[in-house]
Amino acid sequence: MELRAKDDRAILIGDDGTGEREVDPHTLAIGADLSTALHEWAKVASAVRGGDPADPASALVTRRGQQLAERVAAIMGTPVSYVDPLSGEVSIVQPPEVVEVPVAEEIVQEPTPWGVGLLVAGFTGALVLFAIITLAVTLYDTTPLLAVASNLVVSAGLLPSVWLARKVPTWRWVAVGVAGGIALGWLTLPFIVFG
Repeated sequence: MELRAKDDRAILIGDDGTGEREVDPHTLAIGADLSTALHEWAKVASAVRGGDPADPASALVTRRGQQLAERVAAIMGTPVSYVDPLSGEVSIVQPPEVVEVPVAEEIVQEPTPWGVGLLVAGFTGALVLFAIITLAVTLYDTTPLLAVASNLVVSAGLLPSVWLARKVPTWRWVAVGVAGGIALGWLTLPFIVFG
């Protein structure tokens, strides 16, 4: 495969078995961002072409084309001939070597700490229940609707965090306690409002 800039478009030239063929990078499965970057590089190369070879922009265009050729080689898994649009020099870019990562033998599952976890959940539940009841009783003195509204606000505020923490190993116990405290808070609310 060969990468070159033709006019203000990037093209890839490859042999498909019937002969060499020019291909637009957008038609290949290399990603839209890389295809767009290739065409932008070709437009800049077209604008810089014919200028002073010692100009820093020329070196930048050459280096950027080399980087894009490396990305194409990595994605396609095949060597890419890079034709510098300013000097005409051809360089071969090899795809990076695939390094085999050894797979761990077996992931050892730690035992679930039921005793400590339930203790944490119980303490957290009691703390949340105490806070909900205290808030509801305090606001009930003003009006019973505020006691119900406070339960709604506390529940709506805490439940998204409980949902996110439910699968985190340590925080799931806190989440269980908070959820239990909220549930018990709703069960005690009728006794506060109608009691």
